[in-house]
Amino acid sequence: MTDMTDLDMEELLQIDIVSDVVCPWCIVGFKQLEQAIEKTGVSVAIKWHPFELNPDMAGEGENLREHIMRKYGSTAEQSQAARDRLTELGKELGFEFRFSDESRMVNTFKAHQLIHWASPQGQEHPLKMALFEAYFRDGKDLNDNTVLVKIAGRVGLDETEAQKVLEDGRYAGPVKQEEKFWIQNGIQGVPAVVFDRRHLITGAQGVDNYAAILKQLVEGEAA
Repeated sequence: MTDMTDLDMEELLQIDIVSDVVCPWCIVGFKQLEQAIEKTGVSVAIKWHPFELNPDMAGEGENLREHIMRKYGSTAEQSQAARDRLTELGKELGFEFRFSDESRMVNTFKAHQLIHWASPQGQEHPLKMALFEAYFRDGKDLNDNTVLVKIAGRVGLDETEAQKVLEDGRYAGPVKQEEKFWIQNGIQGVPAVVFDRRHLITGAQGVDNYAAILKQLVEGEAA
């Protein structure tokens, strides 16, 4: 990943990613994009933006398989096939999915508030990655303050301040406002990736497709 501290922002290709931390295709898509960036050598600046797959999810969450079957009308067999596919994709991309019968879909509004808080401290990306891993690899409840505070601490953020952020909800308004902005601009599903603030690509596109997009944009700028 590009070290943004050593580069002038004008030299970087801006990539805005709208996603949720409980969206498996969001981390798959990012890992594909990450490999494409490494493959092409393009210098980028990545900015994460909030999206809630289930904004009305109850605090206690819901069994993941039951949630998927209810929401999308899939069968248990289809659900297992999807898990198997994601697990294999994850292995190819260096990310571990550990699905189980106890896996739960959870409310992610608090997690997005924490990411918002981490952004000006330069810890948005590490926290986002840590949240993906905590949910998909470790089966953690990302609606639990104690869990979120510990994750924040592991990436170098102040745990006491993280606790206060979650308790007082100071970033609830800004996060809701940003979510509304993206929905009003046509984002209905994630991942949604905006290249150079102009080109919207939805869904996990694969390493080669992302690489082709990056090359085309860089060559277009150089022309």
